[in-house]
Amino acid sequence: MGLFSLMKTLLILTGHSKGLGHAILDQYLKWKEIQVVAISRSTLGIEDERVKELSLDISDLSALEAILPRIFPKESFERYVLINNAGWIGEVKPVGKLNPKGIQRAMNLNLLAPMMITDGFVKAYSESPGEKVVINISSGAAHKPLSGWSEYCSSKAGLAMFSKVAQEELRGCGIRVFSLAPGIVDTEMQAEIRSAKADDFPALERFVDYKASQKLSSPEEVADKIIRMIEYPDRFEGVVQDVRDF
Repeated sequence: MGLFSLMKTLLILTGHSKGLGHAILDQYLKWKEIQVVAISRSTLGIEDERVKELSLDISDLSALEAILPRIFPKESFERYVLINNAGWIGEVKPVGKLNPKGIQRAMNLNLLAPMMITDGFVKAYSESPGEKVVINISSGAAHKPLSGWSEYCSSKAGLAMFSKVAQEELRGCGIRVFSLAPGIVDTEMQAEIRSAKADDFPALERFVDYKASQKLSSPEEVADKIIRMIEYPDRFEGVVQDVRDF
């Protein structure tokens, strides 16, 4: 826990109820000066006055738009942090077997919802003093095509480009924006990937081996690295980052 953990911090976090999001939340709740707005489809029933949980499927963009004003507290903080973590692998199927509703949900959840929340964050805090950091959880798949992952690769590529454009526009506002690949993390998403059909996902055996050979990072390990980035953003040059590089 660094010196900056003593700063009065607001954390807005999506996908907090499991996996990497849950690990990030657990780490932040070790801090005293923290207020959290946590958004997931299912809540954890956290009894802590520092945490406000909102139950919402953010792929429902109409519902998200309606709830946006409740996401951004009016209180002043020394640091404002947004982590767009919620995501979905999408349908693990080749083009020609996709469902239009699946395409729409993947794009809504992985790209459009983070864009909307980031826009709201900037509107709410761009004029506020204090540090401001946005981390959009992307993927190495944003930069490398993988058969069967057209929805995931495309939506994460879009999120990476959005992050680059946002950083270009927000330099004068003191807001750092990152597109962060978390590596291969041992979460339910990896289990969903391993349940795909080999005919639809040629790389299936490789992902099964990641688990069998214990090559997956723990959510806690990755959460530690993400918090390090938030505490020391000036140590990281460029928008696109990968936790495996630090």
